[in-house]
Amino acid sequence: MGQGKHHVVRRMTMANQVNTVRGPVPADQLGKTMIHEHFQFGYPGFHGDITLGRYDRQEALRVGLEVAERLKAHGVQSVVDPTPNECGRDPLLLKEISEMSGLNIICATGYYYEGESATAYWKFRALLGDAESEIYEMYMKEITEGIGDTGIRAGVIKLASSKDVITDYEKMFFRAAARAQRDTGVTIVTHTQEGTMGPEQAELLISHGADPNRIVIGHMCGNTDVAYHLRTLDTGVSIGFDRFGLQGLAGTPLDRMRETVLIGLIGMGYADRILLSHDTVNCWLGRALAIPEPLLPTVVDWHPTHIFENVIPTLREAGISEETIHKILVDNPQRVFGA
Repeated sequence: MGQGKHHVVRRMTMANQVNTVRGPVPADQLGKTMIHEHFQFGYPGFHGDITLGRYDRQEALRVGLEVAERLKAHGVQSVVDPTPNECGRDPLLLKEISEMSGLNIICATGYYYEGESATAYWKFRALLGDAESEIYEMYMKEITEGIGDTGIRAGVIKLASSKDVITDYEKMFFRAAARAQRDTGVTIVTHTQEGTMGPEQAELLISHGADPNRIVIGHMCGNTDVAYHLRTLDTGVSIGFDRFGLQGLAGTPLDRMRETVLIGLIGMGYADRILLSHDTVNCWLGRALAIPEPLLPTVVDWHPTHIFENVIPTLREAGISEETIHKILVDNPQRVFGA
């Protein structure tokens, strides 16, 4: 695999810099950052429905640029797009959006959780050999050399687990990610399903040598049990309150419940390990979605600027200082990327 080469690349680019789709950027220059947003996303299987779900790349670009400008209007300089490899990740589209808007975009290498992933490929390879080592090789290639023939290097590893369990299939990706992080210093961003397995994700990664300072356990705001958050934070990782605006769908709580837990954790001294985002999907791949009318209230606030327009004002009303808000939106993302 040329692992010596990978280690040289780490010393040159990974220590205090982050791979963006336009190239390395010093971590301390990321500025205000959204840690979990998707410029486009498709559930595995969308590729087979192209007759009725035809992809309009120009429309995806138009929407992506519109979103980028909306975020920039609120001072956002960087966005992590942790779309898994099999869910419509398109680094060239992200690069075009980034070049045209000036927004830093960080893309991922990784696969989704078993229940909503494209599992057949790696399960088949596991029958024939050491799939975990092959996943590690995939991570390393995409982090240190580039995704496919694009030359665009992944800046995070995306991991995900199922509701109430990290399956054996998912554990392959977690163990391989811990190994790749040890070899590159890359940041890990995760998906937790319906407010479960946050502590277990952190413990599994750390037990295999991952650095808790470079781990963000995502969708923690799916759980309103403070004890669950404290168990996760006790491992030393950071946590993502990164589904703001999605309320009552896919097991998500209401924002007012998220905000209550968030304000409480800040009051308990954990402001330096919390990151914010929405997990929005700006362009759904496959056929256009038609949200049934009864479900519209669950997504009415699920848009890329909801945090700035509604959540931050709530934090201010609760007495959260501007210094703390700056820490959460600027300092914390820079730190988890090595600043």
